[in-house]
Amino acid sequence: MKTHLYLSLIPESLVASMLPPEEFGAYYATGTQQLSRGQAIFFEVSPEIRSDYFPMDEIDKRCVPHPDGRPRKSTYIGVYRVLEHVPREFLGKLYLVTADGKVLGLDPGETPQSKKAGLHLYQELCPLRPRVVTTLEPHAFGRKLTDRRQPVSVERIAYCDLRLDELAEDPENGKADDLPYANIAHLRDCLKLVRDHPDKQIKTVIRTLPEDFFYRTVLNGFYVADASGLTSYPMPALERLERDHYEWWRSVVASLC
Repeated sequence: MKTHLYLSLIPESLVASMLPPEEFGAYYATGTQQLSRGQAIFFEVSPEIRSDYFPMDEIDKRCVPHPDGRPRKSTYIGVYRVLEHVPREFLGKLYLVTADGKVLGLDPGETPQSKKAGLHLYQELCPLRPRVVTTLEPHAFGRKLTDRRQPVSVERIAYCDLRLDELAEDPENGKADDLPYANIAHLRDCLKLVRDHPDKQIKTVIRTLPEDFFYRTVLNGFYVADASGLTSYPMPALERLERDHYEWWRSVVASLC
């Protein structure tokens, strides 16, 4: 059986598994007995990766079939500072899994950049988890957070941009009826602060990954940034989700995730 390597963002971990991505995603989100449920986000990691940080020589010893021949579903290889020690060039497809185990795979690609100067909302996923507003577009945001000359920075970070709709241009009066975020008034205040104070480029809205992280609020896509650059994972347009990934999108809409 082929052994796969996965980098999970929720929680951060490096996992070896004999399950292909779709099966692993369903298992990871729902468990064997489907008694536990929770979203999962993970990358497939190239088998070409070599590392002195992770015990790579243990994978073939520990990720073996069960005595009755069943595939080994998960073997944890690392649970600390994982993203930091997996170079971007070894990251493959990104998989988004709903709470009931429906899986959407995203390929790396070019994410459209906004042509308008406006405000942005980002959900940091790993290793940081705050939700923040900023005047920085996705590429500049990634560069700033991974600039090791800054007083506070990280080696590598995964994040996504979220919808602001009319609030991106007009925090005071823009409509927010379709935004499912808690405490919209606080979000408006944070947006006004970074808009009106150029020296305050980033403002934390929520200090951790909130329960109201909904796939349907992702704007353009997901990003992995470090000092050497950025990898983008564009989110398909709504029309394509409805046409080509109907089961996944139906699960998203049904559960409002």
